[in-house]
Amino acid sequence: MKTIAPPDPNTRTPEYKAPPGACDSHCHVFGPGDVFPYSETRKYTPPDAAKEKLRELHDKLGIQRAVIVHASCHGTDNRVTLDAIASSNGRYLGVCNADTSFTEEQFEELNAGGIRGVRFNFVKHLGGPPDLDKMRDIVNKVAHLPWHVELHFDAKDLLEYEKVLDDMPLPVVLDHMGRTPVADGLDQAPFRALLKKLSDSDKLWVKVSGCERISAAGPPFVDAVPFARACIAAAPDRVIWGTDWPHPNVKIMPNDGDLVDLIPQMAPEPEMQQKLLVDNPARLFGF
Repeated sequence: MKTIAPPDPNTRTPEYKAPPGACDSHCHVFGPGDVFPYSETRKYTPPDAAKEKLRELHDKLGIQRAVIVHASCHGTDNRVTLDAIASSNGRYLGVCNADTSFTEEQFEELNAGGIRGVRFNFVKHLGGPPDLDKMRDIVNKVAHLPWHVELHFDAKDLLEYEKVLDDMPLPVVLDHMGRTPVADGLDQAPFRALLKKLSDSDKLWVKVSGCERISAAGPPFVDAVPFARACIAAAPDRVIWGTDWPHPNVKIMPNDGDLVDLIPQMAPEPEMQQKLLVDNPARLFGF
């Protein structure tokens, strides 16, 4: 089992100043492992990246709100995410991991604790696609809640699982622009499919995050900006932004100050920055 790298400890203060109420819609907390143990079936072991460090990061970046996406290394034990939400004074909400053993009552408790969605990993390095019947069973249990379904796809999954998107009874949020690699260009079939689906469906959302994951050029990952701008143009009311701190399983560790300074390149207009960072996440998550 591999041990992954820690985040950059020297976060640069970004030049860009985010509007009041700005939300980091995709970040994680890891451990500390002696308090919140990592799953025995995890695919990687992270260095601890606790809630206190996340708060320090957001204060440095000028971000007031966040959505903590429960990481696969903690399995379906969501306590670490619930704890971070509970200690945030209303700044944080979350997205859980679950399996078919979860009851509707347990999901109600998660909702009361600030959870606003359930996530499913399809990406190969985290084990590949879930059992779709089990996924549907979980989604049916939460369909009455004010939640969304979050899908972590590889680019090819955008073509293979289009019907899965269509059949969801809740809003669907795709992580990291569908992980479509910049090297394959804006005209690649998976990205074309993503933009078409964003234009055609009023329930599909996308996170213009993960620039460091899809970039071909490396820091400061400016080559990913056209992909973000295309997503924003396709669905300006259904795009959100996130850091992905502490950046598990990346090939090149980014500085989060650099990622924040990409925002005005993705969305040059202040009105669109307000939607991307404040209005859209507030509407989706219910801040």
